[in-house]
Amino acid sequence: MEILRSLALTLLLSVFGQAALAQDKPNIVLVFMDNFGWGEPGFNGGGIIRGAATPQIDSLAAEGLRLTNFNVEVQCTPSRSTLMTGRYAIRSGNGTVPLGEGVYGLVQWEVTMAEMLADAGYATGMFGKWHLGRTEGRFPTDQGFDEWYGIPNSTDESVYSELQDFAESGVAESWVMEGKKGSAPKKVRPYRLDYRPLIDRDLTDKAISFMRRQAKADKPFFVYLPYTATHFPAIPHPDFDGKSGNGPWGDMLMQIDSYVGELLETIDDLGLADDTIFIFTADNGPEALSAGETSMTVETALHGSAGPWRSTLFTGYEGALRVPFAVRWPDKIEAGRVSDEIVHAMDLFPTLAGIAGGKVPLDRVIDGIDMSGFFLGKTQQSGREGFIVYMGNDVFGVKWRDWKLHFKEQTGWNGVLREYTMPRLYNLINDPQERDNVLFPHTWVPKAALPQLQEHVLSLRKNPPIPSGAPDPYKPAGKK
Repeated sequence: MEILRSLALTLLLSVFGQAALAQDKPNIVLVFMDNFGWGEPGFNGGGIIRGAATPQIDSLAAEGLRLTNFNVEVQCTPSRSTLMTGRYAIRSGNGTVPLGEGVYGLVQWEVTMAEMLADAGYATGMFGKWHLGRTEGRFPTDQGFDEWYGIPNSTDESVYSELQDFAESGVAESWVMEGKKGSAPKKVRPYRLDYRPLIDRDLTDKAISFMRRQAKADKPFFVYLPYTATHFPAIPHPDFDGKSGNGPWGDMLMQIDSYVGELLETIDDLGLADDTIFIFTADNGPEALSAGETSMTVETALHGSAGPWRSTLFTGYEGALRVPFAVRWPDKIEAGRVSDEIVHAMDLFPTLAGIAGGKVPLDRVIDGIDMSGFFLGKTQQSGREGFIVYMGNDVFGVKWRDWKLHFKEQTGWNGVLREYTMPRLYNLINDPQERDNVLFPHTWVPKAALPQLQEHVLSLRKNPPIPSGAPDPYKPAGKK
């Protein structure tokens, strides 16, 4: 009998110990906007001057940490690859947005943020744009997500069916898809212009449903919510159409803010506010499409805002790299704190692993830095002094502290490319528009900044990048 009682006690302690451990893990909600510039939200000086106030997003920033120097890669696919893996996108073979119809995306060998958190005991749900694979074995539910509803590629594909000659082109139509881990996702409906204004409403509803279900099951959850807003074509939901009185962009700002407010309200209603890390950020700099480039009217042209920074997506300028960032975790992350320390999207993987008790892979190069101490206020330094600036698969420059070296410059997403025999150097404090080359007399800056590039190049030689479009099963040479 004593042996049985001892076994029973051990079992009970094990069960309750696991439950307590699960409760200690914070829920994580990651809102990831699409082509949403630094200067769009009110907390970065946008909001009403962009067509509509953003009180919900601004409150989120006021209740947590706001980063003014949060950086990403400058195109959709590489930015999402970096976020999910904690690695430069060049390493995973996803340095550029795919334009062809072949295989692309993350090979199964890569470990995603969702896989890391699932292994740590999280329920994982994704609702939105993936852009990291559209073929068998490359969908979100193949890469650590328990469930997914959204689009595999980009929102501009919603326009295809309206265009002349598309039907006879032989190009596959884009679909909204839904799936669960362990089975192939199914096509739900064609992704056309009729659904373009409606999809983010459905993504929000499905994210809320997921949170409610996991809260009822008393399981920590990770919600990855990569909205389709504000990627071209930026068309507001009918509930917000005309609501701002300032055109479609203002309407969409109201819509985004309202949906974020619903997510926060749900977390509050579930009594999970103190147990949830909520992150609001974006994949790259703003839209920059004129009416002449899109056959749109002048009124519906897309001129996003990068705030004080130069240019837009698909460049190496700060306007492409810096995006809005706010994170809230009541009583853990200091409210109202603002920092201009350099942080990169690749840092979120090891940072969230550090907070959630996840494991960072040791068999590959992880470029991200665990910033959990910085986020939680234990240190005022992020630990990152800079990073390599890629545009596609090309090194465009190096960012180091308040300085930026440019080897190549592209004036805009479809602009002129210039390559220099001597790098151009900008001081980002004195010259946020990156126009005044101050290499002389500051030739000491390259000496300080370039060792990180040398280290990076050596790392790529030692650990060659995964070829773009590599099929599965894939395993780097020399890896077990």
